[in-house]
Amino acid sequence: MFNISNGVSPLGLKIWIDLDNTPHVPFFIPIIRELERRGHVVVLTARDAFQVCELADKKGLSYVKVGRHYGKRKLWKLYGLFRRSSQLWLFYLRRKPALGLSHGSRSLSLICNFLGIPSIVIFDYEHARTIPLGRPRWLIAPEALSGKIAGKTKRIRYYRGIKEDVYAPEFKPDPSLLEELGIRPDDIVVTVRPPASEAHYRNPESEKLLRELMAKIVRTPGLRTVLLPRHHAQGEAFKKSYPEWFADNKTIIPPRAVDGLNLLWYSDLVISGGGTMNREAAALGIPVYSIFRGKTGAVDEMLEKEGRLILIRTVEEIESKIRFVRRDRSRLPDNRARFALEDIVNYIEEIIGLERERHHRGRSTTS
Repeated sequence: MFNISNGVSPLGLKIWIDLDNTPHVPFFIPIIRELERRGHVVVLTARDAFQVCELADKKGLSYVKVGRHYGKRKLWKLYGLFRRSSQLWLFYLRRKPALGLSHGSRSLSLICNFLGIPSIVIFDYEHARTIPLGRPRWLIAPEALSGKIAGKTKRIRYYRGIKEDVYAPEFKPDPSLLEELGIRPDDIVVTVRPPASEAHYRNPESEKLLRELMAKIVRTPGLRTVLLPRHHAQGEAFKKSYPEWFADNKTIIPPRAVDGLNLLWYSDLVISGGGTMNREAAALGIPVYSIFRGKTGAVDEMLEKEGRLILIRTVEEIESKIRFVRRDRSRLPDNRARFALEDIVNYIEEIIGLERERHHRGRSTTS
């Protein structure tokens, strides 16, 4: 069901973007703007999980809140997937979009397949799991993943750079963040992102590395840590289990969602158990270390080879590799346009054209 009339012009289309996780908010903002500039209508749904809605509100996005997070138990995850897909179906009935677009939203891919409308999933981690009924029609991935996708398909396109290149050029520093967080000018600022304890790729080794890292930070003078929990419950658990981390205000958790790029820019180094924040730091040229111990993705391997990311694989490497050193913050961010945004939007339009042809061929064979 490719409804080519769902647009504002003969070339425009109504495109449905689902914001499933916090990093999707800054990623899609330039894409939305460019799609609208080219004559398309964009409608948004957002999952009430992590800081998705809070950040979307802060960025002024108009969206419909649909579904929530169902925790780390596999059965609840599966239940949540199908329940949210059914909730998205109600949104479809009201808005009738012609194309689904996400950065890995399984719920959106599932309901698009059920409805018979094409879906595009942009992704940058080749080891992420999906379900057979939730496989999207089209895929868009970084060039680093070329040749690494199991069950190669002709319906995949590769863009230059990394996904963080889509929005990093738009970054403008705002030094008021330091005062807001109570960070002193002489502090060495370490931003730490814990591993995702509820993700399917969870590895207890990442959590062990986090504990050893925080122990080292606590005993090192002159450091201030900004800890960014995945959600409120994780932050409360850290405060309860590890009060020594927070003694004398050594570690702070921001009371509300903050602009991630701005925080990274005013950090001296970044250490993360996830993917997006590591790559955001790399895109900004900030020293960054990864304590992620799931399967290493091709993008991280590329960044490691380029010297833009240091992978920490053992407790010993926390001592031998991580350097708590003040960096030069006097330089300006690199705001030159990069290829990723142009490539991705061009591929979306190419796919729209191919789906139109497919739709017309189907009509001609039945007439």
